[in-house]
Amino acid sequence: MNKLIEIYDNGTYLMEKNNQRKVLLDDDGYVKSILLDVQKRGDQALKEYTKKFDGVEIDDFIVNQDEIAEAYDNVDTELIEALETSAENIEDFHRRELPQSFLFEKKGITSGQIILPLDSVGVYVPGGRAAYPSTVLMASIPPKICGVPRVVVTTPPNKDGRCNDAVLVASDIAGVDEIYKVGGAQAIAALSYGTDTIKKVSKIVGPGNKFVAMAKKLVETPTEFPAGPSEVMIIADKDSNSRFIALDMLAQSEHDPLASSYLLTTSRTLAEKVVKEIESELKILPRKEILEESLKRGGIFIVSSIDEAIELSNNFAPEHLEIMIPDPFSVLSKIKNAGSVFLGDYSPEAMGDYVTGTNHVLPTSGYARFYSSLSVDDFLKKFTFQYVSKDGLKTYQNTVSTLARSEGLYAHEKAVKVRFENEE
Repeated sequence: MNKLIEIYDNGTYLMEKNNQRKVLLDDDGYVKSILLDVQKRGDQALKEYTKKFDGVEIDDFIVNQDEIAEAYDNVDTELIEALETSAENIEDFHRRELPQSFLFEKKGITSGQIILPLDSVGVYVPGGRAAYPSTVLMASIPPKICGVPRVVVTTPPNKDGRCNDAVLVASDIAGVDEIYKVGGAQAIAALSYGTDTIKKVSKIVGPGNKFVAMAKKLVETPTEFPAGPSEVMIIADKDSNSRFIALDMLAQSEHDPLASSYLLTTSRTLAEKVVKEIESELKILPRKEILEESLKRGGIFIVSSIDEAIELSNNFAPEHLEIMIPDPFSVLSKIKNAGSVFLGDYSPEAMGDYVTGTNHVLPTSGYARFYSSLSVDDFLKKFTFQYVSKDGLKTYQNTVSTLARSEGLYAHEKAVKVRFENEE
């Protein structure tokens, strides 16, 4: 039995692992005190918290055009081109998600729905263990496609008082309107309440540490969905490629010590091969401490059939689900709960992180049971309208009266009848 990634003969033990996935939030009032302080003191509080948590004094939180131009000079051309390719695919996919306003007429009733963008969106971009320019693209391009007129990025500064160059370049490529050098719970407070420098936004999206997650939970400004540590689940059989699986599990694990990787397989032989591959890769991959800690949170589970694996997966509702069997499309219709699904040997989760165009901001910790991935729907608002002609009102007068009386709402009934009193 390997001490890092263990093999379990009983697949149902996965549900016990499920209880370990809850979002780790700090609810001792510390985050709330930061939010209230920023709400009260604004920019001055932001400066003090930036010095305390990021170790740098910031006089002006606004990232100017000179800093963006310098970031382009500091970033390799190859990375810029990769970000542009990723941005193009994200835009292509999300444009296909856009719903349309509509109008129709039936028996004197003209009704419809109008779809409009939100007024503003704040995108939080982490800057701790690693910078994530891909997240900038994923969270900023959809609202721009929707026509949101103001998209704002906040991201922590480094010790030199600068933001990550790749994050700045990605923000520019995505068409972000404003970028601010501020992170942590204090950034969420600024986006929610506003300060002299940072105007408040209509919605806040983007991942962050447990303090950011708690801040998003506490502020009144709406957010996308609760987010916890990242996770992947892989369904495989005896013919699956053990090396592919091992590296996909490690790819997920290197995100964070709290990330988790799971394999459900019908083959113990495959499971043992995967363990050996993981052990081999651990000897040469960087971020070893993160990988080892993360692997302890996952596991390999032997199941009796692919159908059992799918049932367990649907109960687990993983953030990322990889189906690595000969005909993955044959079981796609059976998947009910997952953030995003990756089909076949050549669809590693890393592709979804960067270039397939689907969004990688996904529900974790089982929230895929009732939340969807970040999409254009998160940045649109809808309202309905109706116009009723006189003949239309007359057509449905008795229907309204009958329903109103059944509910004891007699003014409802009379509000219809009054319009025909002069005709009686």
